[in-house]
Amino acid sequence: MPELPEVEVTRRSFADRIAGAQVQGALMGKPLRWPLGADPATLTGRHVLAVGRRGKYLLIHLNQGVLLVHLGMSGSLQFAGELPERGVHDHFELHTSRGLLRLHDPRRFGAVVLVDSMEDPRARKLLDGLGVEPLEPGFDPVGFHMALQQRRASIKQVLLAGDVVVGVGNIYASEALFMAGIRPTVRADRLSRPRATRLHGAIVHVLQRALALGGSTLRDFSSADGQSGYFQMDAMVYGRDGQPCRACGTPVRQLRQGQRSTYFCPRCQKP
Repeated sequence: MPELPEVEVTRRSFADRIAGAQVQGALMGKPLRWPLGADPATLTGRHVLAVGRRGKYLLIHLNQGVLLVHLGMSGSLQFAGELPERGVHDHFELHTSRGLLRLHDPRRFGAVVLVDSMEDPRARKLLDGLGVEPLEPGFDPVGFHMALQQRRASIKQVLLAGDVVVGVGNIYASEALFMAGIRPTVRADRLSRPRATRLHGAIVHVLQRALALGGSTLRDFSSADGQSGYFQMDAMVYGRDGQPCRACGTPVRQLRQGQRSTYFCPRCQKP
């Protein structure tokens, strides 16, 4: 599943190129997770102002309205002057004066939703429950620790829930917990302030490193200009079950938490 680094890498790969473009047409293919909410033809003639991001949602700001784009489980965007003929898994296209933006989504868990503004009830429903952005100033160690004190679930599951801090997906949660030396099964409310502070710093570091490496390509992720990510090759524990820990040599272990695989070093990460 594309996580915050992959979504941000995607945004950066086409935001400047599409800004200022005029929409010349739009096409919806098979139904996605949520309906567009309007006739695609109504997008024609509008202008793209900018492309932002909130959590794992891309926000394509138009002179009239906003397109909220979610990549779902397996989605990816392409943006180019010309693209091959639309395939069976290409479910949304935005034809503009600067190129074609296409959503490719084999599982169709992604979505493109047109809202009138960020205050539209549909936008509020999707975005209001999201936690703090981890790479913005609002993510501070003290507030992070205070929020964790209200959560009795395991720290790994709290990170994945996204209501404390948004976008720390499965790969990056495992890596941040390793870097902070925290066992993923520790209850969130039992983390001391020093341990929460270490985790805060690890989250920021891991996500910044992932952005620098173009995100993670485990199956078919690529940015809107076709570039793959390489963070997974840099991972300390994720996907390394049974292999020696890069820090101490102890075999990395795998366990299941909330239907997701978790990887950790039993020696480096303390309960």
